Amino acid sequence: MPNNLVHTARAFVRAHHYSGSWPAVRFAYGLFDTAAPPASSLVGVLALGIPTQAAVLTSVFTRLTPYEESLELSRLVLLDEVPANAETWLQGRAFRLAAARGVRGIVAHSDPEPRARLTAHGPELVFPGHYGTIYQAKGMDYLGKTRPRHLTLLPDGSVLHDRAMSKVRNGERGRGGVERRLVALGARPRSENEPGRPWLADALQTVGARVVAHGGNHRYAAYIGPYTGLRLTATSYPYPKADQRGAA
Repeated sequence: MPNNLVHTARAFVRAHHYSGSWPAVRFAYGLFDTAAPPASSLVGVLALGIPTQAAVLTSVFTRLTPYEESLELSRLVLLDEVPANAETWLQGRAFRLAAARGVRGIVAHSDPEPRARLTAHGPELVFPGHYGTIYQAKGMDYLGKTRPRHLTLLPDGSVLHDRAMSKVRNGERGRGGVERRLVALGARPRSENEPGRPWLADALQTVGARVVAHGGNHRYAAYIGPYTGLRLTATSYPYPKADQRGAA
């Protein structure tokens, strides 16, 4: 996707992905409905990005250079009205384009845990949980689940990741977006020179953030480009299904 359209992709993902966030992205690919007026309309985005830890990539692709030859499929979102087979088409096309730019391995995760936002009428489902059906359809290797962990869940159903909270606590670059996100949910703005750590604790309590147990994400991976079809040396497991909530 051309650089002048990256901001469009970012806005699209923030509006339509259950996380409401845009990660560190290296390549973004858009799916356009060319029949939509006035010329074309963005109806889907696939983003290949940089995980917070290189081990996400190097633990799978030991001989590929992380962030260059290997990337994470960090976002895949299409509008509900787009036909289901468009997901596999977009993924296949994006992988071919990424391979032409030197990418050789992709790691992808799917979150099986449902998410709900809190409303005056009770919880409202915003994300049903995914098992990686699209990755299975493309023949990606299934590598089991990531380790269980605890997540900070905001009342709108989104997750406030540890790295985002660390930015606020330590006064790092990028903390402004995290603070605005909490203020939009009802926290008071942070006053000038106020330390980030106590403000964050107060903000989380004010908005009603919850710490919940998470059983881990399903992890998939595949070689692309000239390595397409090459199986991973790591042990692969049978694909999980939607009715197997305890699948490893």
